[in-house]
Amino acid sequence: MVNHDATQGLVLLHRKIGRWLQPGGHADGEGSLPGVALREATEETGIDSLEVWSQPVDIDVHLFVNRRHPEPDHLHFDVRFLVRAPRHAVTRGNHESEELKWIRYDELTEPELALDASTRRLARYGFDLARTLRHRSDE
Repeated sequence: MVNHDATQGLVLLHRKIGRWLQPGGHADGEGSLPGVALREATEETGIDSLEVWSQPVDIDVHLFVNRRHPEPDHLHFDVRFLVRAPRHAVTRGNHESEELKWIRYDELTEPELALDASTRRLARYGFDLARTLRHRSDE
C-alpha cells in the first residue's frame, strides 16, 4: 500500500508473528484476488476509499513459521497487489496488528523494521508502479 502521492508505503507490525509486513490476508475461497487485496487492506488499515491496481505486482512463495502459536509451518503463496490510499488517509488498524507505520522508500532497509527481502522487493515494485501511474495521471 502506498499513500496517494506514492511517497510512502504502509507496513504493519503483525501481532501473530511479531514482524513488520505489508497488509494482506487469505482469499478464503473468494475468486477475485484484487478484491481480496482491497478487502484485506481496508480491514487491516481502517482506511476507506482505497484503490487497487488490478494486475499483480509480485508473486511470492515462502515458508510461514509461526513463532507464537503451535500452528505447523506451511507454505504461503502470495499474489500481491498495489493498493493506493486516498489523500489525507488516517490509519486505524485492527486486532491483527500492534502498530501501523508509513515509511519512505529509503527506509526499506532500516534495521528496526527488519523487513525481509521479499517484503522489500514488493515495496520497491509497488513504489515504482505507483510513481509511474501517478506521472501518467499528471500528464
